[in-house]
Amino acid sequence: MRTLHLRNVPDDVMNRLERLARAASTSVTAVAIRELDAATRRVDNAALVATLPDLNVATDAIVEHVDADRR
Repeated sequence: MRTLHLRNVPDDVMNRLERLARAASTSVTAVAIRELDAATRRVDNAALVATLPDLNVATDAIVEHVDADRR
């Protein structure tokens, strides 16, 4: 594994990380790694969506069906 050193972390960000760590009974490092992992998983979303077929379904039709299901 590699090491990442962070500098100039704003106090409010550090405070939130510390609160998350306390709530999870874990370290700030573990929380930071968890959050970075979650954030970086989104990097490929646009490419993934671009590979999906275009089904030519109008957005209005989708909204109408969702609204109908809610009634």
